[in-house]
Amino acid sequence: MPLLRLSRVKPWGTLRLREIHSAVKKKLESKPETKLQKQICQVVLDHFEKQYSKELGEIWSSVREVLTSPQYWQYAALLNKFSISSEVEDNLCSKGYHLLFPETSSFKCYICSTPGRFPAQRHRAGKLKEYYLLNAASLLAVLALEVENGEKVLDMCAAPGGKSIATLQCAWPGLLHCNEYDHLRSLWLKQTLESFIPESVMHAVAFSQLDGQQIGNLQPEYFDKVLVDAPCSNDRSWLFSSDIQQAALRLAQRKLLSAVQIQLLRSAVKALRPGGYLVYSTCTLSKAENSDVITHILNSCSNVLPVDLGPLASSVSQEFTFAPGVQSHELLVLPQNGKAWGPMYISKLKKI
Repeated sequence: MPLLRLSRVKPWGTLRLREIHSAVKKKLESKPETKLQKQICQVVLDHFEKQYSKELGEIWSSVREVLTSPQYWQYAALLNKFSISSEVEDNLCSKGYHLLFPETSSFKCYICSTPGRFPAQRHRAGKLKEYYLLNAASLLAVLALEVENGEKVLDMCAAPGGKSIATLQCAWPGLLHCNEYDHLRSLWLKQTLESFIPESVMHAVAFSQLDGQQIGNLQPEYFDKVLVDAPCSNDRSWLFSSDIQQAALRLAQRKLLSAVQIQLLRSAVKALRPGGYLVYSTCTLSKAENSDVITHILNSCSNVLPVDLGPLASSVSQEFTFAPGVQSHELLVLPQNGKAWGPMYISKLKKI
């Protein structure tokens, strides 16, 4: 049994939904209304240029071109099985979208080979949204986790909620524990799930606002599957930092992120039952936050083994560009023109 009490989702009144929506909206709208006109932050680009030209070699130039050119960016539409709309699906197909994973019935995700973004749906109290817009590469972490019906699943760093939503699209977990340490992001997470998941399913969802580094001690060997979508140096976002001083501070503190990521993974291993699986993901190209972190865990934790992700990579190789030279338990999605998904790093481990 778990050692802490988690808040189960209860039907929210309109007032509560408006309160959360207002808080999130206020935060998001506090930024200048020039999102499409944002300029590249040169200090970040220079930093990335120095690091990634060394780590990625010649392919960095084509990755850089996509990352610094929002007009190349693509967005996927994950359909919500709890609010099926043939009209939305027909509309997507008419605009040139096609199924990303036609071989699987886990979930329906539509992508288009040309850049662009399908219109987002606004939050509507009492009504479920019909689709979720996301970077298609993020779904690979959910596919890698292979959640089965009835399992207890921990999404350790769950906000804004896309991977939690995807998990509930492809399985019926006995428990989906969505944790988010940051207060505002936790509100955002709850609103997101409320917008996509019906009350009849929310009984299987629990929320907490804990430091993920402590969950392993609070709930040892409790979960069947754990997803650690770790805080990282979000390459796409950082490249368009509007505050140069903040960007410089982020870069100066970047080397500290790997220590946090390692502690989150140690906690995740503790929280896993023997025989359980862990997926680690980031949205950065940084070797220090990706393969170096996993290598550290494999070298320091005798009770975990790497899991081959080759079959998953092979099944989606037509839609994603993967970095060469990584280990079999790793995937690194590289944004390329026409396949502008990522950056996304994924690794899978098994606890023995």
